[in-house]
Amino acid sequence: MPTLQFKGKNIIWNHHLSIPYHTLEEVSKLNFQAEKGEGNLIIEGDNLLALKALLPQYAGRIKCICIDPPYNTGFESWVYNDKVNSPLIREWLGKVVGKDDLTRHDKWFCMMASRLRLLRELLSDDGVIFINIENNEQHHLRNLMDEIFGENNFVGTLIWRKKEGGGQADQYFVTEHEYIHVYQKSELFKWQNEEIEAEESSFKKQDKSGKFNSVKLEKWGNTARREDRPKMYFPITAPDGKKVYPIAPDGSDGRWRVGKQRMESLIESDLIYWDKKAGRWVAYEKIYYDTDMIKVIKERSILYDIATTADASKELTEIFGKKDVFENAKPVELIKFFIQYTTDAQSIILDSFAGSGTTMHAVLNLNKEDGGNRKCIMVQMTEATEQEPKKNICKDITRERVKRAIEKYGYKSGFKFLRVGDPIDAETMLSGTLPTYKQFAKYVYYLCTGEYLQDESSIDEKTYFVGMHKKQAIYLIYKKDYDTLTRLALNLDVAERIVKDQKGKKIICYAPACFLDEEYLEAKNLEFVGIPYNLFRRNGQ
Repeated sequence: MPTLQFKGKNIIWNHHLSIPYHTLEEVSKLNFQAEKGEGNLIIEGDNLLALKALLPQYAGRIKCICIDPPYNTGFESWVYNDKVNSPLIREWLGKVVGKDDLTRHDKWFCMMASRLRLLRELLSDDGVIFINIENNEQHHLRNLMDEIFGENNFVGTLIWRKKEGGGQADQYFVTEHEYIHVYQKSELFKWQNEEIEAEESSFKKQDKSGKFNSVKLEKWGNTARREDRPKMYFPITAPDGKKVYPIAPDGSDGRWRVGKQRMESLIESDLIYWDKKAGRWVAYEKIYYDTDMIKVIKERSILYDIATTADASKELTEIFGKKDVFENAKPVELIKFFIQYTTDAQSIILDSFAGSGTTMHAVLNLNKEDGGNRKCIMVQMTEATEQEPKKNICKDITRERVKRAIEKYGYKSGFKFLRVGDPIDAETMLSGTLPTYKQFAKYVYYLCTGEYLQDESSIDEKTYFVGMHKKQAIYLIYKKDYDTLTRLALNLDVAERIVKDQKGKKIICYAPACFLDEEYLEAKNLEFVGIPYNLFRRNGQ
């Protein structure tokens, strides 16, 4: 497969691995009815740090991701701020990416690549991601997504007609649309098409067995030629006794839709309908009407009249009581369309470019309609600048929009408000900035196993027990107190108690120090991992 090249790729391609995990600190005064919306999170901060911070609890759990990243038009005033240890990247930091910036596509790639790699880790195996984009980067995004998700996981591109009228300032055509690229995590993803009962009146043909419709047995469309599937080119006998071979739409030798064994079964069951057209017999498969028959209604790739940006602006005006609160918001109906065909009632939905908060609004709206209990996580930066140091999009728009929507439309829900906190790394911990025991325990479990801790109630600070993974018991000897931490260790008393509790199981114990020799550890099936220095070594690596 061809690979995409851009300036800085070799520097940032694995940058997401070097980013330290950060705590997510609850800002209780900004929560809203949190008890009614358990699992709904609004996170303030850099989305790269927030996505990494979400991994220990949400890796492989997100069913649907909807993001609307910067389109890189040159008029959005976005700034590249990922602090990568490279002279090239440092030169980019803090500078607005404008239309005349010769490296603006490279910067956009570098910004998106790290985030997309983390988003892929968060997706469940049957999950899907929707990315809104327009002409400036849509072709580049396809190439980047093919490389990160695999081109075989490309589901399709939706074309959304986002506005009506206007656009006369465009140079050549009035641009009314943008694109939504859709990728699955794996082939386990299923689009949930609408299904309705088939109508008997639509079955126009009839024989002694009942009413039926007919489907041509000759293959049409792509791969319809004989050379595409040579074994599916063979004769069958027409009503007049002549041998009939399949013909492709272009008149060349074709192929059947079914193989020899299936064809013989259709013939024996009298399920072939023959029709003579232009002197040639054409074979069709009979599809009989059944009262339990379901008709699948597939969605079209062009979303022509689902909702527009004008609808989005109207929604915000109704919620805030004034116009022009936020530019380029997405309408609720568009995001709800993505969610309703790809999630179930208990799914988790993520938006890491939350903007005006449309995604959580759409989740709440859909839950009200179908009685679902979907949860939503949104991440949004403050977007403060030197000129506007108090600017806070996340608190004043994203959060406020969802809060007001809950109140206005009677959604029986709420959310917690979190901020990206301190990094959990050796340098930070050795400087005395420490996470809580529970925060640290969840990170330790994830780093040890590569999975999130499903039952957090197992965490016991008194006994140092974190949780089980398969047949391994994971322990963390730790206190959120630097002086105490310098004196803690895996010693004989602690080890004997742990070994007794686990009765011969494999034990992995994270601790600041170990006062036991290798012979003892091996005999007791106990593995020591030092913190903070060895914290980020995954078990077995």
